[in-house]
Amino acid sequence: MGNKQGALSLTTGLTLIATLGGLLFGYDTAVISGAMASIDINFIKPLNLTETAHDSLKGLTISSALAGCVVGGLVAGKMADRFGRKPTLIVAALMFLICSLGSAWPEFGLGTIGQMGPDALTPFNIYRIIGGVGVGIASLVSPLYIAEIAPAESRGRLISFNQIAIVGGMVGVYFVNWAIAGLGDETWLHSTGWRWMFASEGLPSILFAVLLLFAPDTPRYLVMQRRDNEALDVLKRLGGATDPKVTLVEIEESLVVTNERLFAFGGLVVFVGILLSVFQQFVGINAVLYYAPQMFQNMGMDTNASLWQTVIVGIANVAFTLVATVSVDRLGRKPLLIAGGLVMTVSMLALGTLFATGQAGLAALAAMLVYIAGFAFSWGPVVWILLAEMFPNAIKGKALGIAVAAQWIANLLVTWSFNVMDGNSVLNAHFHHGFAYWIYGLFSLLSALFVWRFVPETKGRSLEAIQELWTHKPLHDAVQQVRTARS
Repeated sequence: MGNKQGALSLTTGLTLIATLGGLLFGYDTAVISGAMASIDINFIKPLNLTETAHDSLKGLTISSALAGCVVGGLVAGKMADRFGRKPTLIVAALMFLICSLGSAWPEFGLGTIGQMGPDALTPFNIYRIIGGVGVGIASLVSPLYIAEIAPAESRGRLISFNQIAIVGGMVGVYFVNWAIAGLGDETWLHSTGWRWMFASEGLPSILFAVLLLFAPDTPRYLVMQRRDNEALDVLKRLGGATDPKVTLVEIEESLVVTNERLFAFGGLVVFVGILLSVFQQFVGINAVLYYAPQMFQNMGMDTNASLWQTVIVGIANVAFTLVATVSVDRLGRKPLLIAGGLVMTVSMLALGTLFATGQAGLAALAAMLVYIAGFAFSWGPVVWILLAEMFPNAIKGKALGIAVAAQWIANLLVTWSFNVMDGNSVLNAHFHHGFAYWIYGLFSLLSALFVWRFVPETKGRSLEAIQELWTHKPLHDAVQQVRTARS
């Protein structure tokens, strides 16, 4: 009993360390929300640009980190396969730290702090891109690390902790920004306070890096490096329902079943991974999260009320992610994704109709919260669970990197296109800011249909057994041959 409890504690502890990558993902993505007005006043408005040029530069500054996320997503899989899951996460932690301090004091080494004016905007954006690379890496490797240390019977629940950490990081930084803003007046905020908002990210970054130093790498990576004895030792410490020696043989066999070409298992597994990532963004979640204050102002709320409604949205996101945590290993991945897609379909179509008919108000707020709930118990955490577990070991790094990069590209498209649709005078004349929500409702329906038709259920299967879903060849037979040859 003691060994079993020790293994459970180790698995949980390592999971919590990995989820700091998710927390920093959410923190880094949302921290700029509290500082954007100060960035505008210090670095953009002094350029005296035209309205269009000003808005364009401001938008690029807000989304600069997303460009880094695409790069991070592309390189993370290869880094994780070559250098290990643990060292790659340490690199991400260092990138978060560099971004935190560099974004807070972009003038450092270039000129006098607070005196460079618009000339500091370029280094600021460079530091934000560096942070974005860290986000892209953590978004891939944190759930991958958890998937590779978690026993099959609790893997979905443990990976969903990472999504809780992401949305928790977003909500947490809203309160950090609010607390820092309350330390002084508006003049102090625009001269000094905004810098402390970015600098605050340094603390969890350092904690993440230090804790990773004491964590082992995953058994699957160790086997890839032919460090079987170390892998077996980690498997014994992690415990689980399967004999560690059997698991070790299954991992070894999964790595030699085929070669490492991306399409060695056919195109379907890669296609499903990319489409899961794209649909997770095309249902509109980041338009809601990034532009929530703007959406609430479109409903007729004042600025202060819209900011508090944004916090409510964040809290709802966390609360319903917990629903996925307790149900994903019991109900399965596929039912949650289909149910969530249908809930988002109804709520987005209703929200668009409320705007179009001029009835936006509490009913619109309720529709948005239902949408958030639908996403949070399904497409938020479950897509990351599937991406971390669905790809065969031999191609996992490559395939996961492509899927995550596609997700960040889709994020960029949604972030850019919402502002275009929501600000279009012709569309607004006919639909009163409701058009975009109908588009998201349509994609939500398509997402549910896609899962119903193409996505297999992975609940309760080992990572190696999931490979059978794509090869249609039982891994058990191959493992038995290996055992016989070794005996």
